[in-house]
Amino acid sequence: MKKHIMSLLAVAFLVGGCANMQELSDCVIQERKAGKVGVTKVYPIPADQAWAITEAVFRWEKTDEVAIHRTENYLITSTGMKMMAFGSVLGVWIEPADLANTKITAIAKRRVDSDFFTNLTEATFFERFEQGLKIVQDGKELPVVSPEKNNQGENARRKEQ
Repeated sequence: MKKHIMSLLAVAFLVGGCANMQELSDCVIQERKAGKVGVTKVYPIPADQAWAITEAVFRWEKTDEVAIHRTENYLITSTGMKMMAFGSVLGVWIEPADLANTKITAIAKRRVDSDFFTNLTEATFFERFEQGLKIVQDGKELPVVSPEKNNQGENARRKEQ
């Protein structure tokens, strides 16, 4: 009996600690406006190429619907609950850094803070973005189907956690 009560309390805690995806999306956008969080990198590519690579990354990571806000310089997507992962939201801002470079900022929020199984993180995004960038720089088209992941990204995710 005690075991069942503890199990119910654990489930209630997890469910109570879960934000819905709209709340997470709003939170990501507000945090971006406040300038408090996120990972920013600058790449020597035009913004249009950064948009194409970002959309490919979202497709490769099998995210849910992508909301594209081109006039506001960002895309936002999410992953739902899968197996042991509770899901997350990722916003990506693509802005010119100068005439030759593009600044990309990624902000991820997990639905449950203690969810270490969610794959959609800033580290995952930038690992896959750089993979897409290399494909484009090699003169190839971005594939529709996900290319194999690099082992480096797995190490980066472990360090992030």
